[in-house]
Amino acid sequence: GLQYFFLDTHGVLFAEPRPRYGIYAPIGCPSGVAAFGRDIETSKQVWSSSEGYPGDPDYREFYRDIGYDLDFSYIKDHIHPSGLRTDTGFKYYRVTGKTDYKEPYRPNWAREKAAIHAGNFMFNREKQIEYLARVMDRPPLIVSPYDAELFGHWWFEGPQWLEYLFRKIYFDQNVIETITPTEYLERHPSLQPATPCLSSWGARGYNDVWLEGSNDWIYRHLHQGARRLEELSRDFSRVTGNRKRALRQAVRELLLAQSSDWAFIMKTGTMVEYAEKRTITHLSNLNRIYHSLKNGDLDETWLEHLEQENNIFPEASYHF
Repeated sequence: GLQYFFLDTHGVLFAEPRPRYGIYAPIGCPSGVAAFGRDIETSKQVWSSSEGYPGDPDYREFYRDIGYDLDFSYIKDHIHPSGLRTDTGFKYYRVTGKTDYKEPYRPNWAREKAAIHAGNFMFNREKQIEYLARVMDRPPLIVSPYDAELFGHWWFEGPQWLEYLFRKIYFDQNVIETITPTEYLERHPSLQPATPCLSSWGARGYNDVWLEGSNDWIYRHLHQGARRLEELSRDFSRVTGNRKRALRQAVRELLLAQSSDWAFIMKTGTMVEYAEKRTITHLSNLNRIYHSLKNGDLDETWLEHLEQENNIFPEASYHF
Protein backbone atom coordinates (compact mmCIF):
# COMPACT_ATOMS: atom_id res chain seq x y z
CA GLY A 1 0.00 0.00 0.00
CA LEU A 2 0.87 3.66 0.14
CA GLN A 3 3.78 4.61 2.39
CA TYR A 4 3.65 8.39 2.00
CA PHE A 5 2.11 11.34 0.16
CA PHE A 6 2.78 15.05 -0.24
CA LEU A 7 0.81 18.04 1.04
CA ASP A 8 1.03 21.76 0.53
CA THR A 9 2.80 23.59 3.33
CA HIS A 10 -0.23 24.36 5.50
CA GLY A 11 -1.46 20.78 5.28
CA VAL A 12 1.42 19.73 7.53
CA LEU A 13 2.17 23.02 9.30
CA PHE A 14 -1.38 23.28 10.70
CA ALA A 15 -1.71 19.59 11.57
CA GLU A 16 -3.13 18.58 14.95
CA PRO A 17 -1.13 18.46 17.14
CA ARG A 18 1.23 21.02 15.63
CA PRO A 19 4.35 19.33 14.21
CA ARG A 20 7.44 19.81 16.32
CA TYR A 21 9.64 20.18 13.23
CA GLY A 22 7.18 22.12 11.10
CA ILE A 23 7.51 21.06 7.46
CA TYR A 24 11.12 19.91 7.87
CA ALA A 25 10.16 16.36 8.83
CA PRO A 26 7.16 14.26 7.78
CA ILE A 27 4.32 13.48 10.15
CA GLY A 28 2.70 10.11 10.73
CA CYS A 29 -1.02 10.07 9.92
CA PRO A 30 -3.46 7.99 12.02
CA SER A 31 -3.52 5.49 9.14
CA GLY A 32 0.23 4.95 9.44
CA VAL A 33 0.99 6.74 6.17
CA ALA A 34 3.60 9.52 6.23
CA ALA A 35 2.75 13.04 5.02
CA PHE A 36 5.51 15.27 3.62
CA GLY A 37 4.99 19.05 3.50
CA ARG A 38 6.13 21.27 0.64
CA ASP A 39 8.90 23.74 1.49
CA ILE A 40 7.91 27.38 0.97
CA GLU A 41 11.32 28.78 0.09
CA THR A 42 12.20 26.33 -2.67
CA SER A 43 8.71 26.60 -4.10
CA LYS A 44 8.93 30.38 -4.28
CA GLN A 45 12.38 30.39 -5.87
CA VAL A 46 11.26 28.21 -8.75
CA TRP A 47 7.49 28.67 -9.11
CA SER A 48 6.88 32.33 -8.24
CA SER A 49 5.57 34.25 -11.25
CA SER A 50 7.22 37.45 -10.04
CA GLU A 51 10.59 36.30 -8.71
CA GLY A 52 11.02 32.67 -9.79
CA TYR A 53 13.86 31.61 -12.07
CA PRO A 54 11.69 30.89 -15.15
CA GLY A 55 10.89 34.60 -15.52
CA ASP A 56 14.52 35.56 -16.15
CA PRO A 57 14.95 37.79 -19.25
CA ASP A 58 17.37 35.34 -20.90
CA TYR A 59 15.08 32.32 -20.84
CA ARG A 60 12.93 31.33 -23.79
CA GLU A 61 9.56 33.06 -24.04
CA PHE A 62 6.83 30.42 -23.88
CA TYR A 63 4.06 32.58 -25.31
CA ARG A 64 5.80 33.63 -28.56
CA ASP A 65 5.49 30.77 -31.03
CA ILE A 66 6.05 30.99 -34.80
CA GLY A 67 2.65 29.37 -35.29
CA TYR A 68 1.21 32.75 -34.30
CA ASP A 69 4.11 35.11 -35.02
CA LEU A 70 4.92 34.42 -38.67
CA ASP A 71 2.93 35.42 -41.76
CA PHE A 72 0.17 33.00 -42.63
CA SER A 73 1.50 32.48 -46.16
CA TYR A 74 4.80 31.29 -44.71
CA ILE A 75 3.48 29.13 -41.89
CA LYS A 76 0.28 27.70 -43.42
CA ASP A 77 1.88 24.39 -44.46
CA HIS A 78 3.12 23.78 -40.92
CA ILE A 79 -0.03 24.39 -38.86
CA HIS A 80 -3.48 22.81 -38.75
CA PRO A 81 -4.78 21.86 -42.25
CA SER A 82 -7.88 23.99 -41.66
CA GLY A 83 -5.68 27.07 -41.27
CA LEU A 84 -6.07 27.24 -37.51
CA ARG A 85 -2.91 28.68 -35.97
CA THR A 86 -1.39 26.38 -33.35
CA ASP A 87 1.78 26.09 -31.29
CA THR A 88 4.62 24.52 -33.25
CA GLY A 89 7.21 24.41 -30.48
CA PHE A 90 9.51 26.79 -32.37
CA LYS A 91 9.98 29.98 -30.40
CA TYR A 92 12.40 32.69 -31.54
CA TYR A 93 12.27 35.05 -28.57
CA ARG A 94 13.41 35.30 -24.98
CA VAL A 95 11.44 36.67 -22.02
CA THR A 96 13.26 40.04 -22.24
CA GLY A 97 10.83 41.87 -19.93
CA LYS A 98 7.19 42.29 -18.95
CA THR A 99 6.17 44.23 -22.08
CA ASP A 100 5.28 42.87 -25.52
CA TYR A 101 8.72 43.84 -26.80
CA LYS A 102 10.87 40.71 -27.09
CA GLU A 103 14.45 40.18 -28.22
CA PRO A 104 15.81 37.09 -29.99
CA TYR A 105 16.44 34.00 -27.91
CA ARG A 106 20.11 33.18 -27.36
CA PRO A 107 20.52 29.55 -26.18
CA ASN A 108 24.05 30.09 -24.85
CA TRP A 109 22.87 32.92 -22.61
CA ALA A 110 20.00 30.80 -21.33
CA ARG A 111 22.29 27.83 -20.67
CA GLU A 112 24.68 30.02 -18.69
CA LYS A 113 21.80 31.49 -16.70
CA ALA A 114 20.53 27.98 -15.86
CA ALA A 115 23.94 27.17 -14.39
CA ILE A 116 23.95 30.40 -12.38
CA HIS A 117 20.47 29.72 -11.04
CA ALA A 118 21.42 26.16 -10.11
CA GLY A 119 24.32 27.54 -8.09
CA ASN A 120 22.07 30.11 -6.45
CA PHE A 121 19.51 27.46 -5.52
CA MET A 122 22.21 25.25 -4.01
CA PHE A 123 23.73 28.14 -2.04
CA ASN A 124 20.36 29.02 -0.53
CA ARG A 125 19.72 25.40 0.43
CA GLU A 126 23.10 25.19 2.14
CA LYS A 127 22.31 28.26 4.25
CA GLN A 128 18.79 27.01 4.94
CA ILE A 129 20.06 23.63 6.11
CA GLU A 130 22.87 25.14 8.20
CA TYR A 131 20.31 27.23 10.10
CA LEU A 132 17.76 24.45 10.54
CA ALA A 133 20.41 21.97 11.68
CA ARG A 134 21.18 24.26 14.64
CA VAL A 135 17.60 24.17 15.92
CA MET A 136 16.63 20.54 15.15
CA ASP A 137 17.77 17.28 16.72
CA ARG A 138 17.58 15.42 13.43
CA PRO A 139 18.71 16.29 9.88
CA PRO A 140 16.21 18.77 8.37
CA LEU A 141 14.35 17.55 5.31
CA ILE A 142 13.53 20.02 2.53
CA VAL A 143 10.75 18.77 0.25
CA SER A 144 10.67 20.48 -3.15
CA PRO A 145 7.88 19.09 -5.36
CA TYR A 146 6.98 20.76 -8.66
CA ASP A 147 4.52 20.09 -11.45
CA ALA A 148 6.30 18.02 -14.11
CA GLU A 149 5.01 20.32 -16.86
CA LEU A 150 7.21 23.12 -15.51
CA PHE A 151 10.41 21.47 -16.71
CA GLY A 152 10.79 21.71 -20.47
CA HIS A 153 7.28 23.01 -21.12
CA TRP A 154 6.64 26.27 -19.29
CA TRP A 155 10.31 26.56 -18.42
CA PHE A 156 12.22 25.35 -21.47
CA GLU A 157 15.56 25.39 -19.65
CA GLY A 158 14.18 23.60 -16.60
CA PRO A 159 15.79 20.22 -17.42
CA GLN A 160 19.16 21.94 -17.91
CA TRP A 161 18.74 23.64 -14.54
CA LEU A 162 18.00 20.30 -12.90
CA GLU A 163 21.08 18.71 -14.47
CA TYR A 164 23.34 21.55 -13.35
CA LEU A 165 21.82 21.46 -9.87
CA PHE A 166 22.43 17.75 -9.29
CA ARG A 167 25.94 17.96 -10.70
CA LYS A 168 26.76 20.89 -8.43
CA ILE A 169 25.28 19.15 -5.39
CA TYR A 170 27.43 16.10 -6.14
CA PHE A 171 30.70 17.88 -6.92
CA ASP A 172 30.67 21.32 -5.29
CA GLN A 173 29.43 21.02 -1.69
CA ASN A 174 29.21 18.79 1.38
CA VAL A 175 26.13 20.14 3.20
CA ILE A 176 23.25 18.82 1.08
CA GLU A 177 22.35 15.20 0.45
CA THR A 178 19.67 14.30 -2.07
CA ILE A 179 17.27 11.65 -0.81
CA THR A 180 13.97 10.03 -1.74
CA PRO A 181 11.03 9.86 0.69
CA THR A 182 11.43 6.09 0.93
CA GLU A 183 15.10 6.42 1.87
CA TYR A 184 14.27 9.07 4.46
CA LEU A 185 11.63 6.89 6.10
CA GLU A 186 14.05 3.97 6.24
CA ARG A 187 16.53 6.13 8.14
CA HIS A 188 13.97 7.93 10.30
CA PRO A 189 11.03 5.55 10.82
CA SER A 190 9.88 7.26 14.03
CA LEU A 191 7.48 10.08 13.10
CA GLN A 192 5.39 12.45 15.18
CA PRO A 193 1.75 11.29 15.06
CA ALA A 194 -0.52 14.04 13.73
CA THR A 195 -3.66 14.56 11.66
CA PRO A 196 -3.04 16.77 8.60
CA CYS A 197 -5.01 19.95 8.02
CA LEU A 198 -7.40 20.14 5.09
CA SER A 199 -5.43 21.50 2.14
CA SER A 200 -4.85 21.40 -1.61
CA TRP A 201 -2.44 22.81 -4.17
CA GLY A 202 -5.25 24.73 -5.81
CA ALA A 203 -5.83 28.46 -5.72
CA ARG A 204 -5.84 29.77 -2.11
CA GLY A 205 -4.80 26.36 -0.82
CA TYR A 206 -8.13 24.78 0.05
CA ASN A 207 -11.17 23.50 -1.89
CA ASP A 208 -12.36 26.73 -3.51
CA VAL A 209 -11.62 25.51 -7.04
CA TRP A 210 -13.44 22.19 -6.74
CA LEU A 211 -16.48 23.27 -4.73
CA GLU A 212 -18.22 26.43 -5.88
CA GLY A 213 -21.17 27.57 -7.93
CA SER A 214 -20.13 26.10 -11.28
CA ASN A 215 -19.50 22.56 -10.06
CA ASP A 216 -21.22 22.02 -6.69
CA TRP A 217 -24.10 20.19 -8.40
CA ILE A 218 -21.97 17.11 -9.06
CA TYR A 219 -21.35 16.11 -5.44
CA ARG A 220 -24.80 14.87 -4.47
CA HIS A 221 -24.64 12.55 -7.48
CA LEU A 222 -21.09 11.40 -6.67
CA HIS A 223 -22.13 10.69 -3.07
CA GLN A 224 -25.13 8.71 -4.25
CA GLY A 225 -22.86 6.77 -6.62
CA ALA A 226 -20.53 5.92 -3.74
CA ARG A 227 -23.45 4.75 -1.59
CA ARG A 228 -24.75 2.57 -4.40
CA LEU A 229 -21.33 0.99 -4.92
CA GLU A 230 -21.11 0.23 -1.19
CA GLU A 231 -24.55 -1.37 -1.39
CA LEU A 232 -23.54 -3.51 -4.37
CA SER A 233 -20.37 -4.56 -2.59
CA ARG A 234 -22.40 -5.78 0.39
CA ASP A 235 -25.17 -7.47 -1.58
CA PHE A 236 -23.00 -9.14 -4.22
CA SER A 237 -19.75 -9.77 -2.36
CA ARG A 238 -19.41 -13.41 -3.45
CA VAL A 239 -20.58 -13.28 -7.05
CA THR A 240 -18.62 -14.65 -10.00
CA GLY A 241 -18.69 -14.38 -13.77
CA ASN A 242 -20.44 -11.46 -15.44
CA ARG A 243 -21.76 -10.02 -12.19
CA LYS A 244 -18.23 -9.86 -10.79
CA ARG A 245 -17.10 -8.13 -13.98
CA ALA A 246 -19.96 -5.66 -13.63
CA LEU A 247 -19.00 -4.84 -10.05
CA ARG A 248 -15.42 -4.15 -11.09
CA GLN A 249 -16.65 -1.93 -13.89
CA ALA A 250 -18.85 -0.04 -11.44
CA VAL A 251 -15.72 0.77 -9.42
CA ARG A 252 -14.00 2.09 -12.55
CA GLU A 253 -16.96 4.24 -13.50
CA LEU A 254 -17.18 5.81 -10.04
CA LEU A 255 -13.44 6.52 -9.94
CA LEU A 256 -13.60 8.13 -13.37
CA ALA A 257 -16.60 10.22 -12.36
CA GLN A 258 -14.77 11.33 -9.21
CA SER A 259 -11.76 12.65 -11.15
CA SER A 260 -11.01 16.15 -9.87
CA ASP A 261 -10.29 17.24 -13.45
CA TRP A 262 -13.99 17.59 -14.23
CA ALA A 263 -14.78 20.01 -11.39
CA PHE A 264 -11.56 21.90 -12.18
CA ILE A 265 -12.53 22.34 -15.84
CA MET A 266 -16.02 23.51 -14.89
CA LYS A 267 -14.45 26.15 -12.67
CA THR A 268 -11.91 27.36 -15.25
CA GLY A 269 -14.51 27.37 -18.02
CA THR A 270 -12.25 25.84 -20.67
CA MET A 271 -14.14 22.73 -21.89
CA VAL A 272 -17.18 22.76 -19.62
CA GLU A 273 -19.48 20.68 -21.84
CA TYR A 274 -16.87 17.93 -22.07
CA ALA A 275 -16.31 17.87 -18.30
CA GLU A 276 -20.05 17.76 -17.63
CA LYS A 277 -20.50 15.00 -20.21
CA ARG A 278 -17.76 12.86 -18.67
CA THR A 279 -19.21 13.23 -15.18
CA ILE A 280 -22.75 12.42 -16.31
CA THR A 281 -21.67 9.54 -18.56
CA HIS A 282 -19.66 7.70 -15.91
CA LEU A 283 -22.37 8.15 -13.28
CA SER A 284 -25.00 6.96 -15.77
CA ASN A 285 -22.91 3.86 -16.47
CA LEU A 286 -22.63 3.20 -12.73
CA ASN A 287 -26.38 3.62 -12.25
CA ARG A 288 -27.15 1.27 -15.13
CA ILE A 289 -24.89 -1.38 -13.62
CA TYR A 290 -26.57 -0.86 -10.24
CA HIS A 291 -30.08 -1.34 -11.60
CA SER A 292 -29.02 -4.23 -13.85
CA LEU A 293 -27.55 -6.17 -10.95
CA LYS A 294 -30.55 -5.40 -8.74
CA ASN A 295 -33.02 -6.44 -11.43
CA GLY A 296 -31.02 -9.38 -12.75
CA ASP A 297 -31.04 -8.16 -16.37
CA LEU A 298 -27.35 -7.41 -17.03
CA ASP A 299 -26.57 -6.81 -20.71
CA GLU A 300 -23.33 -8.71 -21.35
CA THR A 301 -22.72 -7.09 -24.75
CA TRP A 302 -23.04 -3.60 -23.29
CA LEU A 303 -20.80 -4.56 -20.36
CA GLU A 304 -18.11 -5.87 -22.68
CA HIS A 305 -18.23 -2.64 -24.69
CA LEU A 306 -17.93 -0.60 -21.49
CA GLU A 307 -14.97 -2.68 -20.30
CA GLN A 308 -13.16 -1.95 -23.54
CA GLU A 309 -14.02 1.74 -23.51
CA ASN A 310 -13.19 2.46 -19.85
CA ASN A 311 -10.53 -0.12 -19.09
CA ILE A 312 -8.45 1.71 -16.49
CA PHE A 313 -7.64 -0.21 -13.26
CA PRO A 314 -8.02 -3.74 -14.70
CA GLU A 315 -7.78 -5.34 -11.24
CA ALA A 316 -10.15 -2.91 -9.53
CA SER A 317 -11.51 -4.34 -6.28
CA TYR A 318 -15.08 -3.77 -5.09
CA HIS A 319 -14.48 -5.05 -1.55
CA PHE A 320 -14.54 -2.48 1.24
